[in-house]
This record gives sequence, C-alpha cells and structure tokens, in this order.
Amino acid sequence: MGDNMTKHKVETLEYPRILTKPPGPKGQAVVDKDKRYSSTSYIKYYPLVVSHGLGAMVEDVDGNRYIDFMAGIGVSATGYNHPEVVAAIKDAAGRFLHICGTDFYYQGMADICEKLAQVAPGPSPKRVFLTNSGTEAVEGAIKLVRNSTRRPTLVAFNGAFHGRSYGAMSLTASKTKQRATFGPMLPGIYHVPYPDPYRLGPNATDIVFEYIEKELFKRYISPSEIAAFFVEPMQGEGGYILPPDDFLPKLAESCKRHGIMLVFDEIQTGMGRTGKMWAAEHYGVEPDVVLSAKGLASGMPLGAIIAKEETMRWPSGSHGSTFGGNPVCCAAALATIEVIERDLLANTIVMGDLLKAGVEALAQKHLCIGDVRGKGLFIGVEFVKDRESKKADEALTEKIAQLAFERGLLLLSCGLNVIRLAPPLVLNRYDVEKGLEILDSVLTDLT
Repeated sequence: MGDNMTKHKVETLEYPRILTKPPGPKGQAVVDKDKRYSSTSYIKYYPLVVSHGLGAMVEDVDGNRYIDFMAGIGVSATGYNHPEVVAAIKDAAGRFLHICGTDFYYQGMADICEKLAQVAPGPSPKRVFLTNSGTEAVEGAIKLVRNSTRRPTLVAFNGAFHGRSYGAMSLTASKTKQRATFGPMLPGIYHVPYPDPYRLGPNATDIVFEYIEKELFKRYISPSEIAAFFVEPMQGEGGYILPPDDFLPKLAESCKRHGIMLVFDEIQTGMGRTGKMWAAEHYGVEPDVVLSAKGLASGMPLGAIIAKEETMRWPSGSHGSTFGGNPVCCAAALATIEVIERDLLANTIVMGDLLKAGVEALAQKHLCIGDVRGKGLFIGVEFVKDRESKKADEALTEKIAQLAFERGLLLLSCGLNVIRLAPPLVLNRYDVEKGLEILDSVLTDLT
C-alpha cells in the first residue's frame, strides 16, 4: 500500500474515475466470498470493495476512484492515509500492541485521557473511560449515570441511534429493523419527540417540552426517578437533524432543576465534524457526560466516556475493558486530535459552508430537495415527493445514493429520506465542486 500511495500522491485530481461498472471482476470475487461466509446481518449498502485511499479519495480493487462524502459513516476524520496518523500508528505498533489499560499503566492511555479531559465541552474538571466503540461508550454511560444518581430510569429521543447492543439498542428509536425480534428491551427507558424544525415548525422546542412536562413527567415517570436524558445534540442516523438553538439549553436547565444527568452522544458529531470540536459548543451547554468514538482515532477502534469529575466516581473494578484504550488506538487518537485542532477545524467550516451553499443552490433547481441543514461537514439533505406536503421520498433517496456510487461519489442515507454529507474533514474545494457536479447530474437524471 505504501508504494501505491506514493504513486497516487502525484495524481491528485485524477478522480473520480469509473473504469468498469462496480463491482468489477476483482470486486465481485470479494463480494461473492463475503456473501458466502459473513453474517447475514451486515447491510452492505453498495458493492464498494476498497483497495486504498488518500485524503477524500477512495480507490477500489478494480481501479475505480471515488470522492468520499460519507467517511465510513463519519469515521475517517483525517481522511485516508494521513501521514501523521499513520506514523503515530506505526510507532506505537513497533513498541507494543497491548497491555490491559484497566489493570496497568502506559503513557499513551494517560495522555489521551488527559487530552480528552482538556478538550471536552465546558469548564468542569473531567475524567475519561476508554472503550472500543461508540456502542460500548453508551453501555458504560448507562451504568455510570445509574451509579451516580442511584436512579433507574433513562429517557431518549424518537429517531435516536445509540448502538446495537442491548442497552444502546433500547435507547435507539431510529428504525424498527434495528430492534425487531430482539426484545424485550432494557426496562426503564422512555422516548420523547426530538425537536425537528422542518417537521414540527418554529415552535419545535415548545412542542417537545409540552410533551416532556405534561405527558412524560405527569403520566409516565416522575422526574425524581430519572437518572439521565440521552440525547444527540444534532441527531445523526435519525436524519441529520439540528434542534432549535434554544432546545439544548432548556433541556440542560430542566435536567439541573430535577437532578437529572444530561448525556450528549457526540459519537457522530464530535471530533470537529460540525466546525467545533463538539456540537455542544454551538449551544453553550456543558453536559454531565459526553460520548465519543467514530472520528476520535481516524478509523482505529476507540471510544470514550468523558464525564464531569463529580459524576465519574464509580468504585474501582465496577467497570473495565480488556481492549478499551489499546495503545495503538491511543496513539492514533492523539495524532488525530492534534491534526484536527491545528488544521481541520478551520477547513471544516470553510468547506462545510461551500458544500452547504452548493446543495442549497441545487435545491433551487431540484424541487425534490425539501430541506438542507447542517453545520460544518455535518449536512443533511432531505428528499420529499413535494414541498407542500413534505411527504418523505424514501425510494428516491436510495436511488440517489446508488446512482451516485456508480458515477464516483460515495453517499449514505440516514433517517427515512435524508442523504447525509459527512466527508473526511480534509475535503478540499475540488472535492466539493466535483461532488456537487455529480449530485446535480444524478438528480437531473432521476427527477
């Protein structure tokens, strides 16, 4: 791969290119083997068979090249083969691959815990528990808030996605296929509406709080029994929805008043994706707990529970992880955060504004676009059958992603009818303009 990447560095603009309709013969062989031996639960959104990548470009095993607007579901924050991240991984791997951070000490784990505590939203002192994934971070946070408050009940939001293991799945309310046949779910969990301004209008915050205060608190559960609200400050898999500016401050005030903890799931919105290190910073809210993963280590498996010091006081041995905080992953995360802080936050704002403005221009031309929303490189494009009824066009949304793939642009849907634009944060002007050109051609041919 190293030789390939050296060669590709001088071919910066020779993408996208489609040499053969994917999957080509080499890709098809991989697809066939995967279908024969892998679990039937995998989704396999389209037949992309990756060979290597550079920046925001991905090349498949048949030589087709793509512009990546989905970053492995928001994971490849620093793009593909970022030299500083790769160097940090190689150096750490050459020292030692594992020593259990639950039981022993090493420099990298102490360093990344310190760094995450320092960059976490809000001024309160923080402590950090390292996990293997976002789902595991959610599971640990469930234990943490119940331990800290001695309360049993949790509240999450309609449209939420928090993961697929039992506690996380019980909080999730995005698609029925993510929960179907796996019940019963974890008890003591309630769901309330998420304030979607496009669907609920300008009074979305008031509508949601009327439900919380008059229905949830009066009919279902006393706030004195609630350990925490789990919320995505900008909803991810549920549709890339941004709440009204007053919603999260009002939720934080309500939680404080009732002694309820506030957990922000920033697994998808964190690590600079929205133009700030955390989405919480856009709203001036300091949660009691913030959860991170995805872009935290540029693709190496690492997640984190970052909590106020007063919250993370569970006793020694009450929670642990064999692989959480793996030394190679810690090294990747430290390099990732350095690159994001130094280079990519500013780029995310500039490229995000350019990309969003480009999609808004497409919305003037293509009436199937009902809404464009987002901050930084966290952008949702909602497709509807007509703008007056706002009826979701699920079939069109899937056709757009598939045809874009065939033309060299990697897209991914979310919610029922939304295309998420979540590219690597190293995206450049060429990537934006070429990607918009492909999206325009796809919409022209499909509508």
